[in-house]
Amino acid sequence: MNYLPNIIFAIALFLGIGYFAKNVKKLIRNIKLGQPKDVNDNKSQRWKNMAMIALGQSKMVKRPVSGFFHIIVYVGFVIINIEVLEIIIDGLFGTHRIGLKVLPESLYGFLIGSFEVLAALVFIAVVIFWIRRNIIKIKRFMSSEMKGWPKNDGNFILYFEMVLMTLFLVMNATDSSFQDLGSGNIISQYIAPMFSSLSESTLHLIERGAWWLHILGILVFLNYLYFSKHLHILLAFPNTYYGKLTPKGQFENNDTVTKEVMLMMDPDADPFAAPAEGETEEAPAKFGASDVQDLSWVNLMNAYTCTECGRCTSQCPANLTGKKLSPRKIMMDTRDRLEEVGKNIDKNKGVFVDDGKQLLNDYITKEELWACTTCNACVEACPVSIDPLNIIMQMRSYLVMEESAAPMELNNMMTNIENNGAPWPYNQMDRLNWKDE
Repeated sequence: MNYLPNIIFAIALFLGIGYFAKNVKKLIRNIKLGQPKDVNDNKSQRWKNMAMIALGQSKMVKRPVSGFFHIIVYVGFVIINIEVLEIIIDGLFGTHRIGLKVLPESLYGFLIGSFEVLAALVFIAVVIFWIRRNIIKIKRFMSSEMKGWPKNDGNFILYFEMVLMTLFLVMNATDSSFQDLGSGNIISQYIAPMFSSLSESTLHLIERGAWWLHILGILVFLNYLYFSKHLHILLAFPNTYYGKLTPKGQFENNDTVTKEVMLMMDPDADPFAAPAEGETEEAPAKFGASDVQDLSWVNLMNAYTCTECGRCTSQCPANLTGKKLSPRKIMMDTRDRLEEVGKNIDKNKGVFVDDGKQLLNDYITKEELWACTTCNACVEACPVSIDPLNIIMQMRSYLVMEESAAPMELNNMMTNIENNGAPWPYNQMDRLNWKDE
């Protein structure tokens, strides 16, 4: 018996899974560069959110057309890849359609038949997605941040899926023994006549070629995920689990600022008093965020999870009125900067060496940050519970509290609150003058 194909298959499988594991390790390392954040509360609600949003696609279907076809691709691609288990066993042990030997023929035929129908539906859905992107050119796919690699990446993944589905159907159509069963070849029976003029040996070569390309394509696809926006296939589940549970309009308090305000409001407090026995006076942490390491690990996971679908930007009132802000770009910039920091660490043997760059200014401009109305439309629109607003607010905090770089209008408002107890430039004694007019 010739074991060479089995050895080659085992090596390909080992290298493919090994490289994927290496990238997953790097991904986890990069996410952990973020600040600690405790999100282990209300676990029952978190599990429910993950089941409804990530698994149930509840937010995807709010846009019925794209939501419907996304569910077809999502369900189809996941279920079809059950067939990969059979391919792996056949590849490692030199068997052929091992499922027929361990399952009743009727059950095996039902499974493969279901896979074929789903493969055809996935192919159709993917073609429709390609048409929406490249012919209809839906506006949210045509923004400035969607040029170059982001645009190509969206198309590459569609081509990948088209090819994988085609290979699966061709593999079945050219497998003479499978076609002779007459069970499970629901779609491939209509493709088989295209190869009817070929000899049995040629059919076998085509079937083996499609088989090899299919499994190698899946391994390539698996490792392509790390470099693609389709990393959300893996991260949507933890991202929705750790998503924000508090009301969308509720912002996070800065404990250091809260402590100072409470001290100022306490008439009996002595601001110069030494810490009580047993207490330690901690130096104030950096206010806000200017680079990815200042953000929480949840923010960084959000960045990697971004699907670049543009639903957030298409709902952003600032963007719709011509402002520079795009919530999608905020997430893409955060991910790009995080990748840059990760490569810096890899290059310098596990240590980050200051590269003179940061997320603020080098990636995200002040103009973008101050264009935000904090309306939470982007948070509501995201199908995988990403929170661009949280990153925007942390970077705003840095600008105000570390660089005193708030816009003039905001500085005037804060000065008025300090002097007049209200945002308006009127003396407290003159507030009710309007009633005399």
